[in-house]
Amino acid sequence: METKPVQFKNLSREESYGYDRKTLDYIRNAAAHGLYEIRGMGAKRKLPNFDDLVFLGASMSRYPLEGYREKCLTKTVLGTRFAKKPIELDIPITIAGMSFGALSANVKEALGLAATEMGTSTTTGDGGMTPEERRSSKILVYQCLPSRYGFNPDDVRKADAIEVVIGQGAKPGGGGMLLGQKVNPRVAKMRTLPEGVDQRSACRHPDWTGPDDLAIKIQELREITDWEKPIYVKVGATRTFNDVKLAVHAGADVVVVDGMQGGTAATQTCFIEHIGIPTLAAVRQAVNALEDLDMKGKVQLIVSGGIRTGADVAKALAMGADAVAIGQGVLVALGCNGETYFQNGAHHDAIADYNALGTAPGFCHHCHTGKCPVGVTTQDATLEQRLTPAVGAKHLKNYLKTLNMELTTIARACGKQNVHHLEPEDLVALTIEAAAMAGLPLAGTNWIPGQGF
Repeated sequence: METKPVQFKNLSREESYGYDRKTLDYIRNAAAHGLYEIRGMGAKRKLPNFDDLVFLGASMSRYPLEGYREKCLTKTVLGTRFAKKPIELDIPITIAGMSFGALSANVKEALGLAATEMGTSTTTGDGGMTPEERRSSKILVYQCLPSRYGFNPDDVRKADAIEVVIGQGAKPGGGGMLLGQKVNPRVAKMRTLPEGVDQRSACRHPDWTGPDDLAIKIQELREITDWEKPIYVKVGATRTFNDVKLAVHAGADVVVVDGMQGGTAATQTCFIEHIGIPTLAAVRQAVNALEDLDMKGKVQLIVSGGIRTGADVAKALAMGADAVAIGQGVLVALGCNGETYFQNGAHHDAIADYNALGTAPGFCHHCHTGKCPVGVTTQDATLEQRLTPAVGAKHLKNYLKTLNMELTTIARACGKQNVHHLEPEDLVALTIEAAAMAGLPLAGTNWIPGQGF
């Protein structure tokens, strides 16, 4: 009997899992330059997210609401714990903190115009408050960051709320970064910095080293605003359970939890991809912390980091959030990563500008360069004219309106007359990982991984 030769798998063209092309490129670049990569936007790796959850719509055991005849309320109140003047929003969807410096002045004005039309708030970001932003924003949250760049007590009094930023989802434990090519004369003046020099801010506030000092700072902010303004505390999602508890003990009216899907204007890629926990896990830990302190409903929770759709908003609210904050989705609505920009009454092709950056629409993360092809993340006098406040505000308003319609559609389908009546029992998870992180049962079962059978 003839024996056939054994056919071995040809390994000469098989890619290594641990040393794939991406890893090889990383090592070669590190070896060639001795520098880590800096980029903008958020994590590109696949992470458990709100897509791994689905709603249990109403049927027999619970009746749905008729979408065209029965109201579904979206009013949201933030800062009810201590502030004399809590913030009242028409929708539970807010615009996250993004600085003038990271974004152009035109974009900051567009954010304010759109937020005002939708009855919601926008947030200053690092580097201070621009007059255009204050004029265009009916409700403006003023951030107090570790850098204190542009921080002004008079502007604090002009704001409607103050957000003390401890950390950011894209870079927990890391400070802000604005590279020199975006530090133009106006940005430099606002931040009291040399023009054209990289701005790297501290990773922690200069006048405190722990929660007791945070309590003192919150007290100071209350005193200079006559206890009128709600005080938010924002943390990047890491040790979320303990961080939320400490923020509450320090006196926060509102806690903002930013998951690792959150974006940034510029930071090290190793931060974006390898530090922090997904928003899905962070929401559950934050809600557990508030419930453990019997502060659920007394201290409001805002969730951010990877909120893209009305369904995402609905799922965050069902898990226990009072509102969400959106950054990257807002930028995309303004034209980020788009193939064209609108200027002088016509659409213009931006492909050549993407090519010059070595990227393409849908892949661009070059916010840090200041060479944004569509005029969003730039301080270049020519590029920033590619987005006018009126056009940007129109597109952003449409996006926020769509999110809110999707949110109320889902709430009605679950039999809710108020989006804040959405609850965990309206949700199930599609994967074991998502079920464990969110503390929700796996679809078709009563099993929550990690909580027994």
